[in-house]
Amino acid sequence: MDNDHLALRIRAFRKLKGLTQQQLADRMGVSVAVLGSLERGTRRPDSRLMMRIAESLGIDYDELTGNEQRA
Repeated sequence: MDNDHLALRIRAFRKLKGLTQQQLADRMGVSVAVLGSLERGTRRPDSRLMMRIAESLGIDYDELTGNEQRA
């Protein structure tokens, strides 16, 4: 998945959960600047950071990355 698509998914899930960037950053234990760069697509998260994002949003890693199994 490219950075822009992933960035849009992170932002969309954050907004869907009703969280501000500050709230999600606090849950993840990162700065707002880091989260902002992820949402803009200027920073590519590693798998460990992606897991922290998913956990902080209360969603599965595969749902965040768009790799959910199709029935």
